[in-house]
Formats: sequence, C-alpha cells, structure tokens
Amino acid sequence: MKKSITILSAAIAILACGTISAQQKADPKGGISAEMLKEIRKGYEGTPADKAIKNALNTTAIGVLAANSENIAMIDTHFSDIVKTKGITDQKSSGRCWLFSGLNVLRARMIDKYDLGAFTFSQNYSFFYDQLEKANLFLQGVIDTKDKGFDDREVDWLFSNPIGDGGQFTGVSNLVMKYGVVPSDVMPETLNANSTSGMRTQIATKLREDGLLLRDAKPKDCQAMKVEMLKEIYRMLVLCLGEPPTEFEYTMRDSKDKIISTKTYTPLSFYKEWIGEDLNNNYIMLMNDPSREFGKVYEIAYDRHVYDGQNWVYLNVPIETIKEIAIASIKDNTAMYFSCDVGKFSNRQKGTLDLANFDYGSLFGTTFGMDKKQRIMTHASGSSHAMTLIAVDLKDEKPVKWMVENSWGAASGYKGNLIMTDEWFNEYMFRLVVEKKYVPDSLKAQLAQKPILLPAWDPMFMPEE
Repeated sequence: MKKSITILSAAIAILACGTISAQQKADPKGGISAEMLKEIRKGYEGTPADKAIKNALNTTAIGVLAANSENIAMIDTHFSDIVKTKGITDQKSSGRCWLFSGLNVLRARMIDKYDLGAFTFSQNYSFFYDQLEKANLFLQGVIDTKDKGFDDREVDWLFSNPIGDGGQFTGVSNLVMKYGVVPSDVMPETLNANSTSGMRTQIATKLREDGLLLRDAKPKDCQAMKVEMLKEIYRMLVLCLGEPPTEFEYTMRDSKDKIISTKTYTPLSFYKEWIGEDLNNNYIMLMNDPSREFGKVYEIAYDRHVYDGQNWVYLNVPIETIKEIAIASIKDNTAMYFSCDVGKFSNRQKGTLDLANFDYGSLFGTTFGMDKKQRIMTHASGSSHAMTLIAVDLKDEKPVKWMVENSWGAASGYKGNLIMTDEWFNEYMFRLVVEKKYVPDSLKAQLAQKPILLPAWDPMFMPEE
C-alpha cells in the first residue's frame, strides 16, 4: 500500500511539473509566444497512426471516416404506434421546414378524417403572407425603435435580421388563422419558393434601405411611408411567388378518386370547412432546455411572424414529460410539430439519428464531453429543423425509437422519414407542439405564469430551417 502511495505521489509530481512548465512557457499577455508555440507543437506526435489519419483526412470527409462500422446495419423499422398519413413533401432549397411541418400536422388530420389521398396544402400561399408579414414586422420594429441609437442591441438585431425563411409554430397558427389555406394546386410552388436565397437577399436589401428612411422620417409620416414600402415588397413577392388567390373553385376527392364536393371558397372559408380548428388557442409549445429552470414559461422577443400576432411562448419541461405527452398524442393518431438539432449524428443515407452513427472521438483521439445544457449555453446545439412527429416504438411501455415525417422529399432518409433512437431524442430534441387535451392539468396551470421575456438574440431563437 505504501509503495502504491509513493508511485501515485510521483505521478502527481510529474504531472504538476508538466503543468508548471506549460505555465512558464505561456505568454503573460495572452498571445502565443515562440516558446509557447514550441510546446503546443508537441500536440502532434507524428506517430504512424497520426500519419495514417492525416493522410486519410486529406482526401476523405470527416463524416465518412468517423462513421461507426459497428453500427452499419439499418435500424429496425417496425413501430408499435404510428399516425396515419400519406405522401411526403419537399421544401427543397428553402428554410420553410416550420411551415411544412405545421401544415403536415393539419393535413394528416384532414387525410384521416375525410379518407383523402396524399393531399397537401399550398406552402407557397402561406409563405407569401409569411414574407409580407415579416416585412411589416421589421418595418414596424424600426419605427418602434427609431429613438434608439443605431448601436443599440435591439436596433442592430433588427437590421441584421430584416427577413428570413425560418420560423416556428406560432407563425403557422397566426398565418393560417389570419389568411386561411389553399390546396397546393391552387397556388403551386415556383422556382423562387423552392430556392429562396435570391429573393430573400433582394427583399432584405430593400427593407434595410427602407428602414434607414423610416429612422430619418418624422414620426407622423412613418405609417404612410410604411404602406408605400410594403406595396413595393408585395410586388416583389408577386413577381417571385405569384399572386395569392382571394377566391377559388375546388373539387375535393377521396382516396378512391370519388368526388366529395365542388365549391367556390375563399382561403379562410376553405380552412373553416375542412379544418376549422382554433390554432391560436388549442396548442401548447413545450421545450426541453436544461440550461433554464423547468416549470417556467418563457417568451422570446420578436420571435413571431405577424406583428400583431404571438411571440414564441413555451413551457420548459423535463424530457420525460415531453415523451409521455408525445406518446399519448401518437396513440390517439395525432401528429405533432417537432423540432430538433437534426444535423447531429445524422446518417442521411439510412435516415437515422443515432448517437452511435459516428465516433468522432476515436478519429481525433480526444473526447467531446459536453452535456445538453452545456451545448445550448455555448451555442454548440440548438433547435435547427422542424418535422412532424408521427411514430414511437414502445417496448414494455418505454420508448425505444421515434419517427418523424420530414420535408426533404420521398427519396431522402427512410422513405422520406427520419428514425431516431430514444438516446438521441434525449440529447437533441427541443420543441414539441401538442394539442391541449394531451397536456396534464398540472402543466396547463403552469402556463398561467407571466412569461420570462428573453431577448431576440437568445440561443433558443435559432430559426428552424
């Protein structure tokens, strides 16, 4: 025992000497000195293994080399509980996942209720008004902050983010309740709907220019000026996306191609007849953000699509609470808006999200030890993509894996879907929007709290694209 203590003491002494040596070589002013660089260079030893990995990385992608050969087999695709839905949508080169996901939740219900085929709503129609409303949100925000300096954090954020594709569920609910919906063939996709970067760049540039004019204008002139500015934005949107219909005739057919009805609708009357749900008041957004206190309600400033609409307000809860509610909804054949950090440990070819898909630590000879809370705090992870949660596989009433309907086309992933292990769900799942009837009364009571207002630049604001 005495000998072991002596050896341990010697090892600690050697380690301490190494630390002191490194400290002595460090530049007290914080830079990298020549002596410090000499010490840093010892990080690469040039062993045969190092050289082999370096050679491989010169010509092969990190994701390919880090792929875990022990996890190469396809995951089991059986699910104990799955929501009935048909067809896969494709957002293509756009950041409209939030819109596709929200509309897919609605269409799944409509398909099941009326025995339809692969019916889809027009994402282009809703996106048109999303862009118009976001333009107004920016311009009115500029008017509201015109007395603040240009170096003010809020003003800087507004001009940094005049408009974008990203969003979340309150955008879906506010837009649908205000403008209704139309079937996809009434207002089809256009090239600029499918690939939005060019249109977005030009509209953002115009909005920034308009914003400067509003800041210099007299307060009494601002609202009239804003209307003229929005007229220009509307024209740009029509040229790129087409003009949204105010009235249309539509024939609804069931899955056997039998005509259900033929009527003339407005977008709002179509929604009221075929869906008719109060989206603004019938849903609750739950979040799993361990960097903040659970059981509290949070609101993020400017995280809305409509100026006179709702900011993103959510109740922060443990992951197990989210799972229980999600399982109840799936078992009742009700799909949900779901968002996560989709790029982490994602095998796009197989369509799986699995912590065992890649082994980056072994490739680089290091460890990546941050937990979910630390990843959020350091901006290493956040909610980046919205999809539609449609399935869970339960073993002994415990979830083993989950499946989401994605909006990357039928050829992507597993038949257009993504399958995630329950372990991955724990680490990279963030938001779930559920109908109130699936939420326990104890959680509903917590929503009566006054929300804690977070700034627009909060890490959780990351737009879902």
